[in-house]
Amino acid sequence: MKIKRELFKNNFVETHDAVEIFGCYVDDTRDCMKSRHILGILGFLGFANVYAMRVNLSVAIVAMVNYVEPAINNTYDHCPYPNKTIPVKVFAQPAEFDWDEKTQGIVLGSFFYGYVLTQLPGGRFAELFGGKKIFGIGVLVTAIFTLLSPIAARTNFSLFILVRVLEGMGEGVTFPAMHAMLARWIPPLERSKFAAYVYAGANFGTVVSLPLSGYLCALNNGWPLAFYIFGIFGLVWFVFWQIFIYDSPSVHPRICRQEQTFIIASIGPQDDDERSSIPWRKMATCLPLWAILVTQCGQSWAFYTQLTEMPTYMAQILHFDIEQNAALSAIPYLTSWVVGIFASILADWLLSKGYLSLSTSYKLFNSISSIIPSLGLLGVAWLKCDRIGVQLMLAIPGAFAGAVYAGNQMNHIALSPKFAGTMYGITNAAANMCGFLAPYVTSLIIQGQENLGQWSMVFYLAAGINMGTNLFYVAFASAREQPWSRSHRIQSHN
Repeated sequence: MKIKRELFKNNFVETHDAVEIFGCYVDDTRDCMKSRHILGILGFLGFANVYAMRVNLSVAIVAMVNYVEPAINNTYDHCPYPNKTIPVKVFAQPAEFDWDEKTQGIVLGSFFYGYVLTQLPGGRFAELFGGKKIFGIGVLVTAIFTLLSPIAARTNFSLFILVRVLEGMGEGVTFPAMHAMLARWIPPLERSKFAAYVYAGANFGTVVSLPLSGYLCALNNGWPLAFYIFGIFGLVWFVFWQIFIYDSPSVHPRICRQEQTFIIASIGPQDDDERSSIPWRKMATCLPLWAILVTQCGQSWAFYTQLTEMPTYMAQILHFDIEQNAALSAIPYLTSWVVGIFASILADWLLSKGYLSLSTSYKLFNSISSIIPSLGLLGVAWLKCDRIGVQLMLAIPGAFAGAVYAGNQMNHIALSPKFAGTMYGITNAAANMCGFLAPYVTSLIIQGQENLGQWSMVFYLAAGINMGTNLFYVAFASAREQPWSRSHRIQSHN
């Protein structure tokens, strides 16, 4: 199988249910629950867990911090309270921490200092030692430090920042490790759809975490529960991951042999010389890889502006209480989750029918995921105090951000299946620097002036960066396997 696929790859044809090699079909198993489906389910729940543990602070910080109502000298630049009276206090007692906007930006961004550090090592370690170990340990570490977060916050500010950084380091390996696993487990024509199912766990975790955290934080002194509950979920998930998941089809002891043969025939030989050196110089000069990196940075800037700052905007500008705030902040992630799945199914269908090339598909769906949500952010700025209109701008245009799973997210595997985890680590590390840059820049723009003018600048900046970086991707992205990837693969087989 290995030699035939390598030497006669032009005779290789894949459909959704069978692989043709030399005129012979290798059929997929007809079992309802396949081994790769188990990977998809637990991968989905794993991302749901880590995102729930990541975003809970965005809501909890509203309950943790005493907010001082600014002096309003210009009623035009501020939204009136819905009942046109002094707002009702949400909490029964003062909050525990007196952090200004700059300090809150540091708190919200601290997670991403650690998150960025382990992206590249996470991808490479997954290639060398297996994605199962790296992904599982990443979720476990995230859960442990989530459980420690309330204790650290009440003990010392610096200790709290350290715990958040360590939590970020644990979660930082998860996406690159999963990318390495998808390269080994998922046939090419299933990747867009499968990635949407797995990575949509991030949206699902956000959808669950935001309203549940809002409910818990509305309880008297209940904000620590937002950390404890999700931390415990992470520990339980880890047990199931260790029992049911394996690094590749070739080492899975319970996989159906027909499914195993189908996957290996679709993807090609696995576990061959995984310790070969990485062509760093050629990666650094690979323009299609730079295209992925640039567009991921733009999308992340918009994403983290909305994720970390929108709860504050909803509370302090539009005057939603914390439970309304959390529930409404979750709506864009719910709609994005749904659209992401349907967009990826559509992309796979268009590819299987030959209506689009793989490169065109990546560029089309990436543009959808960048441009339409950016127009939604511009709409938020233009609508100002229209509470219903703002919700619609976040929910409907924001839903199309889910199309990213059929956009740049699978592009790494097309460029080099062998080094997909490492490449994803590189681009995701760069992109997630926006996780601390976006809150910090927002704090510099706001500077204690919680008004519509300052917040409009935040939204204009995020939308402009997102759309501009997409143009770079459209110009320079590619879906062809790179020569330096093919040369490594061929050398390892000779």
